[in-house]
Amino acid sequence: MSNTELIDRTIAFVKEKLNNAEGGHDWFHIERVYKNSLLIAKNTNCDITVVQLGALLHDIADSKFHNGDETIGPKTARIFLESENVSEDIITHVVNIIENISYKGGNFEKKFSSAELDIVQDADRLDAIGAIGIARAFNYGGFKDRTLYNPEIAPITNMTKEEYKKNNAPTINHFYEKLLLLKDKMNTETGKQIAAERHRFMELFLSQFYAEWEGIK
Repeated sequence: MSNTELIDRTIAFVKEKLNNAEGGHDWFHIERVYKNSLLIAKNTNCDITVVQLGALLHDIADSKFHNGDETIGPKTARIFLESENVSEDIITHVVNIIENISYKGGNFEKKFSSAELDIVQDADRLDAIGAIGIARAFNYGGFKDRTLYNPEIAPITNMTKEEYKKNNAPTINHFYEKLLLLKDKMNTETGKQIAAERHRFMELFLSQFYAEWEGIK
């Protein structure tokens, strides 16, 4: 099977699996991460097939929607790739990307590293910031029935992985607990450049939000 055929079949598989997914973690999220991964990969020495498969399968079964089970995503990806007769070294690499890509409160220590993981992780984090990131945050907040903002509930910026997973704070707190921290956690030069611009947009949004909240604007 050619690389093009494999990628086309993977796209079809992901679209089917995520057909009714929450709006911030649906096929369109995957597509944006895929495109950003290809953009970053242009300036990086990497295995493009691993990057493509890692980007397409990184959220195939997000633990947030499976009772916190972090094994479902890697298992689902492995079963699919094995069914497509992908080589074991590529499967292992893609599974490692899925297992190590998430933020998890910012205190998660990666147990694996590669240029391909760096690329896909940056692309995923770019989709969590800027205009799209803002939209995704509030979409997920609505999905979880969270309040927009409560001045009496302060953000917690140093949570453990378990605390982060159980956190149910207002959506605005998520900016301080994750989104505004991502700019300084980017791996690649391309990722850092794009993140800086998107970070500034979030700062402008928050300034406007607070002004409107207080009735100043």
